[in-house]
Amino acid sequence: MTTLGTASAAPGEMDTGRLEVGETRDGSPVELPVAVVNGARDGETLYLQAASDGDELNGVGVIQRVVPRLDPADLAGTILIVGIVNYHAFQVAEHRNPIDDTKMNRAYPGDANGTSSERIAAATFEAATRADLVLDLHQGSTSRMIDEVRVRCGPRHRLHRECLELAKTFGCGYVLDQKGPDGQLARAGPDEGIPTVDPELGGCVGWDESSIQRGVEGVFNVLRGYGFLDGSVDRQRQTRATGFDQYGSPAGGLVRFQQELGDEVRAGDTLFEVTDTFGSLKARITADSDGIFWRSRRLPQVATGEYVCSVGIDIDSY
Repeated sequence: MTTLGTASAAPGEMDTGRLEVGETRDGSPVELPVAVVNGARDGETLYLQAASDGDELNGVGVIQRVVPRLDPADLAGTILIVGIVNYHAFQVAEHRNPIDDTKMNRAYPGDANGTSSERIAAATFEAATRADLVLDLHQGSTSRMIDEVRVRCGPRHRLHRECLELAKTFGCGYVLDQKGPDGQLARAGPDEGIPTVDPELGGCVGWDESSIQRGVEGVFNVLRGYGFLDGSVDRQRQTRATGFDQYGSPAGGLVRFQQELGDEVRAGDTLFEVTDTFGSLKARITADSDGIFWRSRRLPQVATGEYVCSVGIDIDSY
């Protein structure tokens, strides 16, 4: 019997339930939606979670579409799922937990006696450390971004190669291979010996069906590639960046992009222009380095110094 919160499943069974992680301001329990899919055959364990940032909903869309397609009779091993991690932020469609103004994906491995975010991180990290592989589903918040997978352990980490292989198996086509900030699950997981990656499924307000479908395909690639399900995966070469050039606006006005997401850019290519309300050019911004047009703001209006876009740099394939 495998349990996660109140979900409990014997081999060949599936169950859903709730994982209590604290109380709200009126004393009601805070309970995260969880699922256990226990395969009929022995195998490894995959941990899958979404919405540790409360406005990043594409991962929730992935889980919503993946779980109904899972048949425990066909599965080897176990899948542990937390469908919504950042409970408080999800309720109000905000990025950070409004109870303690914390970005959840900076709170791992958490503290069972700490703040709201630290307690949630501790409970979900306990589940994650029961697994052999971890997928932490994200998106580029509400900005526009390509579909990618982030390897955050850093190139010198002992599990770097295993995390890269997991990213390649997921197969978004693009990988950011850059050591992440402290407190990320994709940093904390490898420190516990568990290959962990952070699929960033586009970026949108609400959710985007094409990115969700890419995530669904990625999860099933992992399930097949690591023997949870029968079948093979054609591991395609991935385009990898190991850093970003980020660009702000040198003037206030309206942004007019000259590149599309995923475009290859060369140093000196125009990335965007800024005009005034009447269309007169105020600034033209060019790329500092060769790379991939990776991420951009959604709204056209900018103030001086405000973030506009990012270019993935130091590009190769693997």
